[in-house]
Amino acid sequence: MNINTILKAELSQFLSSKYNIDFHNIEIQLTRKDFEGDVTVLIFPLVKLIKKPPTEIGNEIGIFLVNSSKYVESYNLVQGFVNLVIDSKFYIEFLNEIIKIDDFGILNPTASDPLYLVEYASPNTNKPLHLGHVRNILLGYSISKILEASGKNVNKTQIINDRGIHICKSIIAWLKYGKNTSPKDTGDKGDLFVGKYYVLFDKIYKEEISELIKNGQSKIDAEKNAPIFLEAQNLLIKWEAGDEKVMNLWRKMNSWVYEGFDKTYSDLGVNFDSYYYESKTYLLGKEIIQKGLDNDVFFKKDDGSVWIDLSGEGLDEKILLRSDGTSVYMTQDLGTAYLRYKDYPKMNGVIYTVGNEQDYHFKVLFKILNKLGFDWSNQLHHLSYGMVDLPSGKMKSREGTVVDADELIFEMKTNASLILKELGKIDEFSDDEKNDLNRIIGLGALKYFILKVDPKKRILFDPKESIDFNGNTGPFIQYTYARIQSLINKEDFSKSLTDINLNINNKEKNILKLLTQYPLAIKNSADNLSPSLIANYTYELVKSFNSYYQTTSILKVDDDFIKNFRLNLSLKVGLVIKSSMFLLGIEVPNKM
Repeated sequence: MNINTILKAELSQFLSSKYNIDFHNIEIQLTRKDFEGDVTVLIFPLVKLIKKPPTEIGNEIGIFLVNSSKYVESYNLVQGFVNLVIDSKFYIEFLNEIIKIDDFGILNPTASDPLYLVEYASPNTNKPLHLGHVRNILLGYSISKILEASGKNVNKTQIINDRGIHICKSIIAWLKYGKNTSPKDTGDKGDLFVGKYYVLFDKIYKEEISELIKNGQSKIDAEKNAPIFLEAQNLLIKWEAGDEKVMNLWRKMNSWVYEGFDKTYSDLGVNFDSYYYESKTYLLGKEIIQKGLDNDVFFKKDDGSVWIDLSGEGLDEKILLRSDGTSVYMTQDLGTAYLRYKDYPKMNGVIYTVGNEQDYHFKVLFKILNKLGFDWSNQLHHLSYGMVDLPSGKMKSREGTVVDADELIFEMKTNASLILKELGKIDEFSDDEKNDLNRIIGLGALKYFILKVDPKKRILFDPKESIDFNGNTGPFIQYTYARIQSLINKEDFSKSLTDINLNINNKEKNILKLLTQYPLAIKNSADNLSPSLIANYTYELVKSFNSYYQTTSILKVDDDFIKNFRLNLSLKVGLVIKSSMFLLGIEVPNKM
């Protein structure tokens, strides 16, 4: 039951009968808060068709709807906008209808609906996941859920960067200084264990560069000739040649990292449907590059390296293979893109969730695929997002100053515990209940703080600021949900409205207006690939309900019909909160 759909049908009939015009693209939107009305009809698109002044058309439409529409109570005209006041009975009938719909607003996809791959996480196996990965993961996972809710099939995927010079750096450092130890020996998570050696490599590398410069080499030459770097390069060549000893070592260290990643993913409450590995896709990328060479799409330089010239496209020359034949990121990205469409030939698109520092890379990737003649290249989309900063400054992975994802999760749980204890909200909880609530609130605060911001914008993330039970925060929304559960569990009531001719107040009407917008919020969020639209919709709903709760008695009402209405209204608000938070990957507690 949608008031916009109803009004569009009535207006189309009006235009057809009065002006013999077949026009269905009538634009209707919510009325601005500073004007009287609930929805607004835009007149300007009709001026050219009807050839009358906007005010005359607006008055004709307003009078027609007031006289003939079941739900239009009155209208007012502001220039080219007709603001309509909708009768309360529409909203009551709407509530009565959605009470019976468990998944209100959700379009569950069928097998015939379009399929999209959403790529996120995409870590390197030389270091642990950090705060930057966290935004990537939360954003990609939420987009997947939102797309599903909008009626699309989704495959949640990641490409694991398990090869390349960066991996060899960790391996070389471990070989030289690891003393054959493993994560079991040290008690470290596998990804943290391997990451220490990546940091150690960089430390030794810088020391060797300084020494070479002292001995007369230029900085550029020193960077190329540092012994530990040459060892890493040699290891990469051996790896690509399939050296058995190197491959076994690579598999062992990667297995440690995968175990660590899986633990972090589990703690964050995310998962994947498919995995791709650059150690496999780079070979396919090399085959594609060879075909591009054969067809003169690419060219070789004198040193044997392979390039593409995109200067005619407003871009630059881009290397695809090094002079020693080893791959670069673009090599494996070409292979991965091709393999995905081979695996899912009926796929409608791939969404790459990658930070905006890679904007240029993806422009080049998509352009190369287009030049190679892959017609599906126009179905590829880069979901570019801003970086995450901390009050203390930007993170630097090679210097070991990264905010580790596991440490962040632990800190969020700890902060939640302290605040919940301080507020006295868990005094009567068991230890297990306390631990679970700390997890729900801590992670909810983290996820909501990150997802409420438009993906394109940079974030300054303050862990303490995120855990606040007031304002536009996850805990505020979670607490409201728990409050609603406490309210509706206090009394049995009929899950239907026995009187649809009730007089409802403005706060109730505003809440119902917001509920009608939930399906549109999902659609807009899916269309724009922006969880922030869902997050901020939910905040507006929660704000409206809290204002209502503080000024309106729900249980202590003499009129049973009114009480039943208010309990059902509260119930549905709670269900929409739970549904919208689910789309953000956030749990809500039943009590607090």
